[in-house]
Amino acid sequence: MKYILVTGGVISGIGKGIIASSVGLILKSCGLHVTAIKIDPYINIDAGTFSPYEHGEVFVLDDGGEVDLDLGNYERFLDIRLTRDNNLTTGKIYQSVINKERRGDYLGKTVQVVPHITDAIQEWVVKQAKISVDDDGVEPQVCVIELGGTVGDIESMPFIEAFRQFQFKVKRDNFCNIHVSLVPQPSATGEQKTKPTQNSVRELRGLGLSPDLIMCRCATPLENAVKEKISMFCHVEPTQVICVADVSSIYRVPLLLEDQGVVGYICQRLDLPIEMRARKMLTKWKEMSDRSDRLLEHVSVALVGKYTKFSDSYASVIKALEHSALAINHKLEIKFIDSADLEPNTLQEEPVKYHEAWQKLCSADGVLVPGGFGVRGTEGKIQAISWARKKKKPFLGVCLGMQLAVCEFARNVLGWQDANSTEFHPESKHPVVIDMPEHNPGQMGGTMRLGKRRTIFKSNTSILSEGFHFVGQDVEGERMEVIELDDHAYFVGVQYHPEFTSRPIKPSPPYFGLLLAAAGKLQSYLQKGCRLSPRDTYSDRSDSSSPDSEIAELKF
Repeated sequence: MKYILVTGGVISGIGKGIIASSVGLILKSCGLHVTAIKIDPYINIDAGTFSPYEHGEVFVLDDGGEVDLDLGNYERFLDIRLTRDNNLTTGKIYQSVINKERRGDYLGKTVQVVPHITDAIQEWVVKQAKISVDDDGVEPQVCVIELGGTVGDIESMPFIEAFRQFQFKVKRDNFCNIHVSLVPQPSATGEQKTKPTQNSVRELRGLGLSPDLIMCRCATPLENAVKEKISMFCHVEPTQVICVADVSSIYRVPLLLEDQGVVGYICQRLDLPIEMRARKMLTKWKEMSDRSDRLLEHVSVALVGKYTKFSDSYASVIKALEHSALAINHKLEIKFIDSADLEPNTLQEEPVKYHEAWQKLCSADGVLVPGGFGVRGTEGKIQAISWARKKKKPFLGVCLGMQLAVCEFARNVLGWQDANSTEFHPESKHPVVIDMPEHNPGQMGGTMRLGKRRTIFKSNTSILSEGFHFVGQDVEGERMEVIELDDHAYFVGVQYHPEFTSRPIKPSPPYFGLLLAAAGKLQSYLQKGCRLSPRDTYSDRSDSSSPDSEIAELKF
């Protein structure tokens, strides 16, 4: 097993996740089996109880694991299936060690950070790296490990120490370190500054890790003099200083690394058995990136939610929209609308904000209401759904969005004025959405129905069908999973979260349908005999469709 540790310096949120994903992608394009682990130094057991404003969205895996959004990047870039144990937190490690201590596994010894915590980290990484993440079941050959946060943070010290020891246990030929740093360019002088990177690398070396590659995040390409200066003061060759400048699309990052010889260096450094030849997977990525830069036609989607001030709150939703827009050769414009701004109260208190929100909604080609929690903004979402239904605008409701579409139809078509979800109005006479029997309202973490499940389509004529029909149910026939409305271009609600399975060259069907309808292409697409199914990303049969027409594998 070869291990590649990705650390970060100067600031958090520097792009380690995209760089780790890109490194994994270019190695996978060489025919290697690659897995990925994300380490988050916070004490939470998992990301399930975070506000989206803390770390962005909570990504959900096939096994129901609620994890950091970077694992979503790994799955999208590498087209792999990870598990909850691919996300390691301080909370998980300490819980594991304390449970062992309570069982008496340490035979009365004093349990300490070194060696017990550091040993537990290393054992976790070695064990998880061996678990297959590809459909072929083959054990991975390379494990990319991203250490969250910034070098020097007190929270990450046990992990840094664990990897300092780990590099000697697995030997030099099996371990390398990529350090991602920032090269700022103050507008006052326009000069690229190397001091933050020098200090960051010095601190990392002081903790016992020496970077093999220094990846410099910068606004503009690194000047040669700057690269040589970093090389001299950070004890690496100039070829080991990699420029990761801002690019038009994150899908260009793997190509940027490839052009600077990263694959060649890593293969030589880790003695990886690969042939340097033309790689079909990377060619597809280049075609996709080039195409995204040349798009001329535009399509706009109004995203009506409650966490719209921070786009990472809807990271997978945005990516799924981008994948679908690219598949139909349109440049995507997302209009973020805070659902509370659509409510009558806002008209009284902040009329300008109210009218701006409605102007955005009315000018959009399609409407998306994503998942969420809590009563705030729900009436605004219902207003948006009602408008989309009456105006025949393409609409997709996900999770809460689907539930509120049911409430809106019950209120405005069936005349049940107090129709609501028991989550928001437990005393409603028309509770059209109810709590699941297994839901535990007294505990916040790990109480939802999560993971990859099977949904059975009950209609042969479904576009995903034609009717306000519950066209998809779970295998027991108890939970309604998919709704569609008669006499409408595209009015669909899904209880699950299809965005988690969307891939850059394999868009999610519900989102793909929304974008086709928003661009006015859905009917012609269907008339040509095509189903709303993703294309097979990496196979030789690139035009083949994958899911069975009656039963689709879906994920909540």
